[in-house]
Amino acid sequence: MSAIGSSADNALGESFNAAFKCETFQGRMSWTNEHEARLDAFRWLNRYKTRRRHSRLGQRSPIAYETTSEATSAA
Repeated sequence: MSAIGSSADNALGESFNAAFKCETFQGRMSWTNEHEARLDAFRWLNRYKTRRRHSRLGQRSPIAYETTSEATSAA
């Protein structure tokens, strides 16, 4: 255990993993093969980065937030 915000604090990773498991495995018992499982994981990661809104980012997706931040810092 370590202080909040230190490199040993894994709360962010645990939160990400919990969201991944909850949203990917919800109602799913198994996949027919490894390729199908990997494809589902890729779809979730793509949605997480491009369309899923985050309250910490002002209800914007990470891509929209980064684009806005880059445009603001460049100006």
